[in-house]
Amino acid sequence: MKITRFEDLNIWKLSLMITRETYDLTSKKGFRMDFGLRDQVRRAIISVSSNIVEGFEKNNNNEFIRFLKIAKGSAGEARSQLYIALEVKYISKEEFNKANRDLISLSNQIGRFITYLQAHKKKGNFKNQ
Repeated sequence: MKITRFEDLNIWKLSLMITRETYDLTSKKGFRMDFGLRDQVRRAIISVSSNIVEGFEKNNNNEFIRFLKIAKGSAGEARSQLYIALEVKYISKEEFNKANRDLISLSNQIGRFITYLQAHKKKGNFKNQ
């Protein structure tokens, strides 16, 4: 499959699904009232898909890789914040485990895509490869 739009990227699709699930988690009683943590988790998870798109739209492999690294970091930030939500009992262990697995999977996929782009680096855009 040729990737011509960010909507074609599986990592973007997965990040969007995880964003929806994160919004569901952060809307639960207790969690939704902790405005600071709730908003921080949401900002981190939104940052993942936003940075994937921003890097893609730069039309430059080096820039895309840089933004993918930022997206991967934001996924880690969201995981850390979900540990806090678990500790203060805003989410159950089962909810945490699912969200954590999903975020690890997304991070791994972003990491593999970064590795691919680095191995196939050209001066231009990966879309032209």
